[in-house]
Amino acid sequence: MKNIDIPEIPFPLSAVVLGLMRIQELDDAQVQALVGAAVDSGINVFDHANVYGSSRHGCETRWGEAITMTPSERDAIVIQSKVGIREGFWDFSREHILAEVDLSLSALNTDRLDVLLLHRPDTLMEPEEIAAAFDELEKAGKVRHFGVSNQTPGQVELLRATVRQPLLFNQVQLSITHAPLIAAGISANMQGLDQSIDRDNGILDYSRLHGMTLQAWSPFQKGFFDGTFLDDPAFPELNEGLRSLAEKYEVTPNGIAVAWITRHPANMQVVLGTTKPERVRDAAAGAEVPLTREEWYSLFTAAGYLLP
Repeated sequence: MKNIDIPEIPFPLSAVVLGLMRIQELDDAQVQALVGAAVDSGINVFDHANVYGSSRHGCETRWGEAITMTPSERDAIVIQSKVGIREGFWDFSREHILAEVDLSLSALNTDRLDVLLLHRPDTLMEPEEIAAAFDELEKAGKVRHFGVSNQTPGQVELLRATVRQPLLFNQVQLSITHAPLIAAGISANMQGLDQSIDRDNGILDYSRLHGMTLQAWSPFQKGFFDGTFLDDPAFPELNEGLRSLAEKYEVTPNGIAVAWITRHPANMQVVLGTTKPERVRDAAAGAEVPLTREEWYSLFTAAGYLLP
């Protein structure tokens, strides 16, 4: 498994993260098999959110019921969760953050979150309230590290002006076919080319400059929750390229799709959403594939992006 060093965290983190947003309907044995496949593959980061599941904290509760760990096993992994989404609105108020973290800890049956991310941006946020909540959570030992999700560099800077703790992560949507945060920079200054529109305010370069790790969610989605590009007849050239490289590197096509993200020097993490242990193993194997520049760009153009 490819690993990423983050100075504030005492051990390397896996380049692949297991997302647990679909586990509520799994039984104990299925959850244990999924998590076991991840651990055996070298994955040590597990991603939750308070809104995952058919009921609030549903998937976190399923984890807490199914997964039992010794203290040493718990210390060897990172459990992260997210807060801020409510029914019909977003909420980064101090009261909401503190209350939801307590509910997440209870549901997960753990004494701490290793990472807490602020979910979808709350335009009504008061940075001073967030800073106060983070300070309380850190002082109480309930959260060790912090980050954001789906936020622009400007939003991160607004937080950084008040929040004391380093913001280590930004979880964003990214796949070969949904890559505006990469494509805009490649086609900068190209008038009339939609690809050149910067939809993320330079989030890729900002993250590299400021040591934020990008976590790529929906790594197989062809668009915004439009289904997977894998074996989609709308992407014949891309799927042929994935199959060819999979054969060369002795992994699966979805492993190559993971490799396309982990190959980037920004040292991104890939967040899986699968409930199938074999898919977890395939993705973990793909993270180790050292795609060449030519191979990386061939997939980029096969996905429909241009090299001006």
